[in-house]
Amino acid sequence: MDDRTLVIVRGAGDLATGTIAKLVKSGYAVISLETEAPTAIRRTVAFSEAVYTGKQQVEDVLGVRVRTPQEAYALAMEGIPAILVDPEGESIRQLHPAAVVDAILAKRNLGTNRGMAPFTVALGPGFTAGKDVNVVIETKRGHDLGRLIYEGAAAVNTGVPGMIAGYGAERVVHAPTAGILRARVQIADTIEKDAVIAVIEPERRAGICSAGGCACDLQTLGAVPVRASLTGLLRGLIRDGYPVTKGMKIADIDPRSEEYDNCFKISDKARCIAGGVLEALLRAGVLP
Repeated sequence: MDDRTLVIVRGAGDLATGTIAKLVKSGYAVISLETEAPTAIRRTVAFSEAVYTGKQQVEDVLGVRVRTPQEAYALAMEGIPAILVDPEGESIRQLHPAAVVDAILAKRNLGTNRGMAPFTVALGPGFTAGKDVNVVIETKRGHDLGRLIYEGAAAVNTGVPGMIAGYGAERVVHAPTAGILRARVQIADTIEKDAVIAVIEPERRAGICSAGGCACDLQTLGAVPVRASLTGLLRGLIRDGYPVTKGMKIADIDPRSEEYDNCFKISDKARCIAGGVLEALLRAGVLP
């Protein structure tokens, strides 16, 4: 398998999805490589959901999970983004893409290198352009968002979300403890500050019945509530039943309650980054 229009995107979260959709609409054949258990928060606009559901519609583009590199290639050639579980990128050698885009956004390099394809791109910090990949795309909000970096690295991650309607860090909810998340609301719901949006059940364990010494079923210890940090729209929430770690980002709240439709749209940030990726490919001569 070898095609000059084939682009492999590592990752299919909401920012990666912006790039995948842009490239597909621009005429590229796109295959996305994901993990067995993606942790996207903005699941309504992330092709990574196809890992769980088989298909994921984002705006007017449908992403479909496939099982083999051969299936992925065939589907991508039809103009449909294929989602393949391959976190290590083992299929890249078999597929021979014209370009590889690292859109994992792990804030560190998880193995992407210039030897993977004739042209390589990475989103955000953790990569050095000219060393790890050919081009790095800036992902920090501001005047440089989407800028192409041919030497050096993107801005260091601050850990502070961009400001929306005067709110920054408050927009993000983190897990207060480790355990299994059980959602109490849905993405796009309007929620009030301090409302319980989920509970986290600690890991289950076997118990012994004090009454008769018999083996009891697994029992759940006390669940910990997760409360909304502000009033607004629930723009993102990790999947119900997902095992979370303490401090893990699990929800995203938009203080603009009137922006309901945005829960189902690719974000301005994702579109800007996608434009940078497209520009990088075109400037390198990777043409659809």
